[in-house]
Amino acid sequence: MSTLETAAETPQAATRSPAADPATVPARRRHPLLRALRHRSLSVGLLICTVLVLLVLAAPLLTSLDPNAQDPMATFSPPSFEHPMGADAFGRDMLARVLYGGRTTIFASLCVVVLGAVAGTTIGLVAGYFGGPVGFVIMRLVDLLLAFPGILLALAVTAILGPGLLNGVIAIAAILTPIYARMVEGATAEVRHLSYVGAAVTLGAGDLRIILRHILPNVSAGIIVLTTTWLGIAALWITALGFIGLGVQPPTPEWGAILNDGQVYITIAWWITVFPGAFLSLFVVSVNLIGDGLRDEFDPTLARH
Repeated sequence: MSTLETAAETPQAATRSPAADPATVPARRRHPLLRALRHRSLSVGLLICTVLVLLVLAAPLLTSLDPNAQDPMATFSPPSFEHPMGADAFGRDMLARVLYGGRTTIFASLCVVVLGAVAGTTIGLVAGYFGGPVGFVIMRLVDLLLAFPGILLALAVTAILGPGLLNGVIAIAAILTPIYARMVEGATAEVRHLSYVGAAVTLGAGDLRIILRHILPNVSAGIIVLTTTWLGIAALWITALGFIGLGVQPPTPEWGAILNDGQVYITIAWWITVFPGAFLSLFVVSVNLIGDGLRDEFDPTLARH
């Protein structure tokens, strides 16, 4: 294999010191995963997020009650042994509704960031790699979408598509797409001028191969950080749509819909809003801690402590 081909296939080799010996490499370089886990905010965020996800996934094991089953005799029951989180205005068990509602909120948030990441990354890669008139037109459309306030755009899309969880996911993903596109386009425009990309072009590699093998891996760090950051924001917007009645429709449990149900009774049944609000807050805080930790690990310009 020629020197030029080697540089194109493994761009990291160009910056690796030939005298580097694994035995002399600092532990922080030899064990990136362990180094990342030692990051305080990242480890705390992972712990909280893992516990919450395990709780909502284990809902059938933690409670045998149907989240939609009504019991008139248990109306507004306070937290007790029978109902650890109390009951709502229809006598429905709050523990079951919070846990099953967490499934809906977290899954919808994951769908939002996946759809937004895939669509936005694709648009950003195309605009950043090809540039010229194609990139100019694409990015002006992206700027047009970014000019609208996010929540207003989500409400407009939801009003057009109609209420429902699926439509809410599509609406919020439409907001997230231009954000990913702007970030990926800027990173791609920088990477495509590096020497190993030029070497790959000289060797006759196709555009698709260059984008997938040489450019995408080098912009993936920013995509991961943005995804973790927006996972919490997506959860807030999913609950916001549910709170105003444009997201999940009754009687399906979802944190925003539960908060909407309990706001009227907050003075006589505080548990209806406190418990789903606490779960939502912990989830948003945990994913933001994870995002902060990943940003510190992936961004070499930030000082490490």
